[in-house]
Amino acid sequence: MTRTAVSPSTPAVQQPERTRAGGLLLTVILVGQFLAILNVNIVNVATPTIRADLHSSGAGLQMIVAGYTIVYAVLLITGARVGDLFGYRNAFLSGLALFAVTTLGSGLAPSTGWLVAFRLAQGAGAALMMPQVMTLIQRNYQGAARGRALGLWSAVISGGIVVGQALGGVLLGLGAGWRIVFLVMVPIALLLLVVGMKVLPPDAGGARRAGLDPAGLVTLSAAVLLFVVPLVLGRDLGWPLWGWISMGLSVVMFVVFVRVERWVTARGGRPLVDASVLRAPGMRPGLGVLLFGPATWGAFLFTSALHLQGELHLTPLASGMMLVPCALAFALVGLGWPRLPARLQRRLVPFGYVVAAPAYVGLGLAAAGGLPYAAMSALIGAGLGVQVAVTNLATEQVADEYAADASGALLTVMQLGQVIGVSTVGTLFVSLQGHASASMSTAAALAGLAVLAGISSLFLVRGRATAPVVS
Repeated sequence: MTRTAVSPSTPAVQQPERTRAGGLLLTVILVGQFLAILNVNIVNVATPTIRADLHSSGAGLQMIVAGYTIVYAVLLITGARVGDLFGYRNAFLSGLALFAVTTLGSGLAPSTGWLVAFRLAQGAGAALMMPQVMTLIQRNYQGAARGRALGLWSAVISGGIVVGQALGGVLLGLGAGWRIVFLVMVPIALLLLVVGMKVLPPDAGGARRAGLDPAGLVTLSAAVLLFVVPLVLGRDLGWPLWGWISMGLSVVMFVVFVRVERWVTARGGRPLVDASVLRAPGMRPGLGVLLFGPATWGAFLFTSALHLQGELHLTPLASGMMLVPCALAFALVGLGWPRLPARLQRRLVPFGYVVAAPAYVGLGLAAAGGLPYAAMSALIGAGLGVQVAVTNLATEQVADEYAADASGALLTVMQLGQVIGVSTVGTLFVSLQGHASASMSTAAALAGLAVLAGISSLFLVRGRATAPVVS
């Protein structure tokens, strides 16, 4: 018996335009995404005051900062499957409710242990909420509307990173203490929850899922955990031996996961990641681009913050403002891409990385800061703004019923890319700080990642493939 699981004969362009999805729906899910991203970066600025107030140890402080990211990365695909099983509306609202409660708990935490626990639970809420954002966009917007929605989705990702750093500096400057960086998000999350209950479209959920695929869930979670933990914590701990062993074991667990998923499929079950999704035209090369693109983007923002605040002695607010041109350029390209003629949209993707790679070199030459630094960062943002086009091209021929699989896979790869970029290029930068070669060496590494993303994008934009048929 054969079935066409993902087919270009039923792409988004042949499905009817969905007018029920308006601007309020998009606002709710994107503001929820913004809070989840903001929560990663706003805490970094507050770590000195958290340490002083709670008398946190170095390890405790690392877990306050990194625990959220670790749990989020591990549970992303699980969050996507929960939405597929119980309904995307229910999963988004449940994740948002958990995020609101644990954010309040973080702001009121009486000790380091409590704050770490609430941060871990925050990561679980974000992992439940975030995959539904892309899935809801895929299922409720089509054609040009979908391109605009993904452009805003991409702009929110870039904006949340920059705003988190700047807003943290502003809030701490008010003298209200570190707790305000959490508590300020609580009323916004509660308002979103109320509005979301009214505007998020209902969906049945569970129509095509037999269950959560516990074997796949356990093996994939273990693989991601073994990979992410040493990368997130290794730089601050001096890359201990256990970290290298853990990363080696993660490779073994990824192989085990693939074999488990084949076994589940052979038995007629529903695997955690359906192989037919990966055979959809654009998905596999798209995953390659979305590994290297976010790697260079995350590493750039991380090392820029260290450089601007550490070597140039800027305040967190001034450092964030220096990167505003970059975030604006990123957003403008992402939002403007759907307005281009169709024949140019695919060509734009490799060209973006062609712009970004030499701009990184220019950034190294402009390390003294000021207008030249801001101008180079704007060029980088403009070049990497094509990542919204990557997301659209990777998912445009994935059928609606597989939207959650695609969302979980893409978001997990993007998160892993950011972790890899920050850990590798961040380590290079920190090890060379104080040396004359630090800026140019870091710039060269960032440019290299951009080149890898550009090469991967060539496979994404070449001719379309035929529809895969799964037996």
